[in-house]
Amino acid sequence: MTSQAPAEFVPRSGSSWRDVFSMYAGLRDEDPVHEVASTGDDPSYFVLSRFDDIMRAAIDAKTFSSAKGLTFTYGDMEMTGLEAPIVMMDPPEHTALRKLATKRFTPRQVREVEPMIREFVVERVERLREMGEGDVVETLFKPLPSLVVAHSLGVPQEDRGRFDRWSDAIVAANAGGDILGASDAVGELFAYFSALIEKRRRDPADDMISALVHAELEGEPVSMAKLLGVAFTMVTGGNDTTTGLLGVSAELLTRNPEQRMALRADPSLMKNAIEEFLRLASPVQGLARTTTRDVEIHGREIPADRKVMLLYASGNRDEREFGPTAPECDVRRPIRRHLSFSYGAHHCIGAALARLQASIALEELLARCPEFEVDVDAAEFAPGHFVRRYQSMPFRAS
Repeated sequence: MTSQAPAEFVPRSGSSWRDVFSMYAGLRDEDPVHEVASTGDDPSYFVLSRFDDIMRAAIDAKTFSSAKGLTFTYGDMEMTGLEAPIVMMDPPEHTALRKLATKRFTPRQVREVEPMIREFVVERVERLREMGEGDVVETLFKPLPSLVVAHSLGVPQEDRGRFDRWSDAIVAANAGGDILGASDAVGELFAYFSALIEKRRRDPADDMISALVHAELEGEPVSMAKLLGVAFTMVTGGNDTTTGLLGVSAELLTRNPEQRMALRADPSLMKNAIEEFLRLASPVQGLARTTTRDVEIHGREIPADRKVMLLYASGNRDEREFGPTAPECDVRRPIRRHLSFSYGAHHCIGAALARLQASIALEELLARCPEFEVDVDAAEFAPGHFVRRYQSMPFRAS
């Protein structure tokens, strides 16, 4: 294979996300177990870029732990001052809480929110169509997942405005790896959910908070800290990732008119197309684990207690897994698996909801604005080292 870039990992953010895939290709080909030199008092960290290596690490939670945070910054969990949310727990603690949370994401429950999602999408797509042009992220791709997260957590309609403001601030700070930068929003969100939790103890509803409040974890009620941690995880993990998927999907449909024509001619391809868009978008480009022992990969030793970035987005374009056309968009591509929702214990519990939102949004866009285009060159990327998403994207209905 021919390298397209020097084997060097440089964290991206904002506009530098525009050209990231040549860097990933260079790492895969030349240095698949790449060491990033230490800075200050922190030791070095490592970067895995090939599909199989990332997959094995994601599955092996005993060796590649989430308990010390998911960024490449050492001590990031301690700096937040928060009890570890579910995504930063390891089995068996993680397993018990996850089982409770996933009860709210059964196929039946996911199907039940489809009418609400479609009604919202249709209204927003019609708004774009009538205007003729606009910012599709602001109008549709950003507010859609916020609506779904709020609904899943049981936030009443009259509180959605406040919830959206807090979510926006927390998602922006979390994307930049500085959740303390949204300390006011975090505090207000936690105060709000503390009150909502107490209300649901007295008056349960059909939502995740109610389900967890009235459940038991190892024979004991779920603690307030863990309940707040689930809410926090839903806000930080369920918003910008779906926005990222939708933005790149619109880009791919604009850049690949033959793929758009295939979807319009055969709507049954949408299910497979979503997997291809997920593969190429990889909204969470990578997250870190911490080794619990010395590990050798491709003859290179990674010492214990070192951060290891799992570059999901690089693995998802690995020719060793997806063949020589891996960088290309093909809505008919046979896809056995991809890394966009991770694997193993930390496979995304909201994966089915994300797929549903993307399917409905793209179906309605293609049906109501069949010749739509997005101006990728004028679009702007959001800041942050881990989630690659557009924060604005000019849209033309035809």
